Amino acid sequence: MNGLKGLHHVTAITSSAEKNYEFFTYVLGMRLVKKTVNQDDIQTYHLFFADDKGSPGTDMTFFDFPGIPKGVHGTNEIFKTSFRVPGDQALDYWVKRFDRLDVKHSGIKEQFGTKTLFFVDFDDQQYQLISDEHNEGIESGTPWQNGPIPLEYAITGLGPIFVRIENFEYFKEMMEKVLQFKEIDKEGSFHLFEVGEGGNGAQVVVEHNVVLPQARQGFGTVHHSAFRVEDRSVLEEWIKRMSSFGFRTSGYVNRHFFESLYANVAPGILFEFATDGPGFMGDEPYETLGEKLSLPPFLEPQREEIEKMVRPIDTVRSTKEITKEYE
Repeated sequence: MNGLKGLHHVTAITSSAEKNYEFFTYVLGMRLVKKTVNQDDIQTYHLFFADDKGSPGTDMTFFDFPGIPKGVHGTNEIFKTSFRVPGDQALDYWVKRFDRLDVKHSGIKEQFGTKTLFFVDFDDQQYQLISDEHNEGIESGTPWQNGPIPLEYAITGLGPIFVRIENFEYFKEMMEKVLQFKEIDKEGSFHLFEVGEGGNGAQVVVEHNVVLPQARQGFGTVHHSAFRVEDRSVLEEWIKRMSSFGFRTSGYVNRHFFESLYANVAPGILFEFATDGPGFMGDEPYETLGEKLSLPPFLEPQREEIEKMVRPIDTVRSTKEITKEYE
C-alpha cells in the first residue's frame, strides 16, 4: 500500500473573497496561484494561495459561499491550520509585523518542542505559524519570490492541521489503522500524529475535547483538509481502501488541477486525498499566475455565464512593484 505523503491543502470558508485576497497576499505574503470557482457551486469563488510555484503541500484555499452564516468553533472540527516559516527568527519578524498591522495573535509559544505563533484573520479563522528551525521530514516549498515578505522569513508551506474531536479513541484508531499515521507525542489533551517522511508538513495534532459544543460550519471555519498521494494509481488504491473500511466516499473526482477522493472520517471531519499533479501551471504563465479567472475545461463553455455570476476581483500583481517589508 502506497501511503500518504503529507498535507496537500486545506480548504476553508471566508466571508469576503476580496478581504481574503488582500490578507493572504499583502499581510501573509502567500501567492494567489489560481482564481477559479467552486466546481460544485459555480457562483462561488475558489481562491488558491500557495508557494511561488503552487507546489502540493503549500496551498490554503477558500470558498466564499454567498449568504453563509458565521461558523461556530467547537468540538468535532478541523479548527486550526499551520504555515511553515524557515526558523525561530522568522517568528520574531512576524510578531512585529502582526503588531504593526493589527493582526490578533497570542505571542510565541512552544508545543511539542517547536516554536509557534497563533493568530486569527478578520473572520476569526484560526492559524499558526510554525518554525522549521529543527524540523526534519518532508521538504517545504519555495516562498513567493515577488511577495512583500523577505524570503528568510516568508511562509513556505503547510504545517500541522489541528483536529478537535469528541470520540478520541475512535479517531486514533482511524488515523493509525486506516490512514497509517503514528502517534509520536502527547501534551495534555493534545496528541501528535505523523505520516510518511514526517515533520511539520506531514503532521496532524488531535485535541480530545468533550467540553465544547458541536462545531458548526460557516465562514471562519475549515471545510476540509487534503493529504497528498503520488498519482492516480495510488489514489485508486485509497479509493479501494476507504471503501473496504466502510467509509462513505465521493469516489473518484477529477478537479483538473489534481485528482481526488473525499471521505467523511468522523462527525464534522471531511478528509480529501489529492494527487500531486497536474498542478496549477497548465493554463497560465508563471508570471501572471492567479490573475485571470481560470476554469477547468468542462466549465469553459459556461465562461460567459460564470463571469456574470461572480463579481470581478482585481488580482493583477505582475504590473505592480511589491516591495519587501523588513519591519
